[in-house]
Amino acid sequence: MGHFSPRDTIAAIATASGPGAVGIVRVSGPQSLALALSLFRSARPGFKGFKPCRLHHGTLVDARGQVLDEVLAAYMPGPGSFTGEDSAELFCHGGPAVLRAVLEELLDRGARLAEPGEFSRRAFLNGKLDLAQAEAIAETIAAPTRAALHLAQLKLSGALSRRIGALRQRLEELRARLCLAVDFPDEDVECLPLSELSAQARAVSVDLAALLAGVERAKAWREGVSAVLAGRVNAGKSSLMNALLGRARALVSAAPGTTRDYLEEPVDLSGLLVRLVDTAGLRQKRGVDEVEAQGQELTRDFMARAEAVLYVLDASRPLEAEDRAALAGLDAARALVVLNKCDLPGAFAFDALEGLGLAGVRISAKTGLGLDELCARLRERLLARTGEPDPDEAAPNARQAMNIRQAMDELTALALDAQTGLPYDILGTRLDAACRALAELTGEIAPDEVLAAVFSRFCIGK
Repeated sequence: MGHFSPRDTIAAIATASGPGAVGIVRVSGPQSLALALSLFRSARPGFKGFKPCRLHHGTLVDARGQVLDEVLAAYMPGPGSFTGEDSAELFCHGGPAVLRAVLEELLDRGARLAEPGEFSRRAFLNGKLDLAQAEAIAETIAAPTRAALHLAQLKLSGALSRRIGALRQRLEELRARLCLAVDFPDEDVECLPLSELSAQARAVSVDLAALLAGVERAKAWREGVSAVLAGRVNAGKSSLMNALLGRARALVSAAPGTTRDYLEEPVDLSGLLVRLVDTAGLRQKRGVDEVEAQGQELTRDFMARAEAVLYVLDASRPLEAEDRAALAGLDAARALVVLNKCDLPGAFAFDALEGLGLAGVRISAKTGLGLDELCARLRERLLARTGEPDPDEAAPNARQAMNIRQAMDELTALALDAQTGLPYDILGTRLDAACRALAELTGEIAPDEVLAAVFSRFCIGK
């Protein structure tokens, strides 16, 4: 944000690119009202200016008087706007040409094109939200499922900030007592024994660790998890993927080796985003060309990295030694064996796999038999490590988790140093560092490089 200045009036298209029914051009800064009025022509006789926080119907015209679009316009005076400063929003038809024309007219009249995240950055600098809440805006926009949206909204409401604030307050009170012990070492009043200092530092560290426990759990809901469809050629992996998606996404053919590369598609399993990956079928290298061989290597790589593996067997054919060898190499904690084609005569039962220690389910990708059970079992397997999200848990993201770990490291070191009897003034540096790490999480202390890293990931109009 090299050109950032709060004195500038900024403008940007605030809606996603591409055609749409409605598109929004947003303006913020001291000239917002004047710029909006210079373009706007009200449809109502006797129009005397914008009434705050109301929609006004009219048209936008360029410098030559040519109509750009029929719009609804709103003006929000600061500090009651999102950014905390005078703002205007122009609700246009959603064609890219319309929105570009309106934006260009605003830029020609003195506005500056907003930089990524600059509207949210101004809201942060004007005290409308803290840094953790600002990041929650980006998480809200990126939320892939309703469960992920709830987690983002919880942080946007300030839940995480309040928890961090309460822990930091405990440290600040401890710091005040430590400063008193430094300034008045011979006084008995408000004495802070080293054992108590150590115990309280550990107690806050334990509470911070509880916050960190939700990071991996929330990550699964924010970013999704992967499940690989693997197995021998012609087991029905692609048919299963199409059945789970409810549409024909993968090519299906009786010819072996049809799938040579991988296909990845998302599916929502009761709020959990799962990235299904259909991979090349495994078979002996005899008769396999170079491209298919590379596809099989990708399959094995995906199987090693995925959170879950659905190993598909053709249950209408006898279980062969090659099948047993592949099954023996599966990780029982991540794998589910899928006995496909169970609608066909002669399909074998799961007890044929007895002794392998693998869980499984009988299905028919063709008829839909067992698909609901498979989805439930897959979801259960994927959540075995993280569990369901706590509806009241505002879990930190990666940046916030880093700050929490920094604070925990300082508090752990402080507790150990206190036990060795180090002087209070030296112990105070550890406590200061822990407080700074938590203050940086919410942005109360916010180095420019941290702000730049956070807001540069936002879209231009936000």
